[in-house]
Amino acid sequence: MKYSLRSSFSRLVLVLFLIVLALTIVGRIVTVTGAWAYCLGWPICVPTYSLGYLKLAHLALVGVASAVMVLVLRKAWREQRDQNLLLPLTTVTGVLFFGQAFIGAIEVTRAYPLHLVILHGMTAIALWISLGALVFTSGILAKDTTEVIIFNHRQRAKDFLILSKPIIVALLLVTTYSGLVAGSKAMPSASLTFWTLLGGTLAAAGSSALNQYIDRELDKNMQRTAKRPLADGRLTAAEGLSYGLALSLISYYVMAGYVNLLAALLSLAGIFYYVIFYSVWLKKATVQNIVIGGGAGAIPPMVGWAAATGHLGLAAWILFAIVFMWTPPHFWALAIVRMKDYEKAGVPMMPVVHGEEKTRRHILVYTIELIAVTLLLPIFNLAGTIYLVSALVLGGFLLYAAWRVFKVGGNKVAWTMYRWSSMYLAFIFLAIMIDAVVM
Repeated sequence: MKYSLRSSFSRLVLVLFLIVLALTIVGRIVTVTGAWAYCLGWPICVPTYSLGYLKLAHLALVGVASAVMVLVLRKAWREQRDQNLLLPLTTVTGVLFFGQAFIGAIEVTRAYPLHLVILHGMTAIALWISLGALVFTSGILAKDTTEVIIFNHRQRAKDFLILSKPIIVALLLVTTYSGLVAGSKAMPSASLTFWTLLGGTLAAAGSSALNQYIDRELDKNMQRTAKRPLADGRLTAAEGLSYGLALSLISYYVMAGYVNLLAALLSLAGIFYYVIFYSVWLKKATVQNIVIGGGAGAIPPMVGWAAATGHLGLAAWILFAIVFMWTPPHFWALAIVRMKDYEKAGVPMMPVVHGEEKTRRHILVYTIELIAVTLLLPIFNLAGTIYLVSALVLGGFLLYAAWRVFKVGGNKVAWTMYRWSSMYLAFIFLAIMIDAVVM
């Protein structure tokens, strides 16, 4: 393969590279000369001295570079949507470009906190690496197309929503908000709530999209997942990967910029845990995939707690343990119902490897352990009477469902357990919120 600038996309990328280079040089001169002090304001300023025109030129270049970056992104998503390297690389470059500007603006208002200064510098390095790689790969891979693409925007919006797994995201947000309220011991501010839940939504949606990208071939073999956008071909693999990477990166910038460093790092850890540790490795490697992988879904309440307090206490770890212990019986119940799907796809879920009888017994054992874990909060005086009564009542209902799975068996009873366990998690964390506010 030879590098060339024959495609309009590669030429536009080169123009972007040159503008960003000029922007960087002028920005460095502004910093060294102190020209920023003679032209205050954003996104435009009025120079009070000749040096101030350097700052004005810098702001103008920011505007031009931003406009060209948008054009590059638009062109990539319209013309390079089948390019598994080029489209994700362009998307990541765009996120890094606007992420650097975002963090730079936040730094000024927050008096340059160390973690944002470091993030700003690391983003600049990553941006230049990705931009250089984009210039090179676009010259090799980019192709002009004469095909006029007419998108069904409503269907595409629906497909990207499905890619985000909105029901799972909603359940994770319940646990995140519960951790936020429990950590605050009161209703948190609207601003903190908004940014924490926005960051959590982006992180959960991004990791869900990456999970579907990784599982796109496996999903074709399962009735439950065969109609997902990537498995069905309504979205390309490159679009799924790009979407997931973009949301995951943006979530970190939101968390780091508007919440705090610990919440941002925990959220990032949750993404890596789910995408790399579970989706890439555990899911098809061991029958314990759901048990070990449950840690990914257990991180959101810790993110909420960290957002409220800036640290992790015993209560935060108990919230983690509740979700961790809830995950196996919840998904094993589903695995009983969808056992043939998992067997066909080659996923070593417990019913496939050890049979339904052993799985039903494990569902009962883990449910008992889950109920025991929920009682740790009142035992350590970390929750009050409202939570204690709720935990006992909800635990009783869930234990009854698990007992029926153990004694009766069958898909109908397992499906009931799966649905009840979903509601159980939502209600137990609702009880945690109410108790925290009332205590």
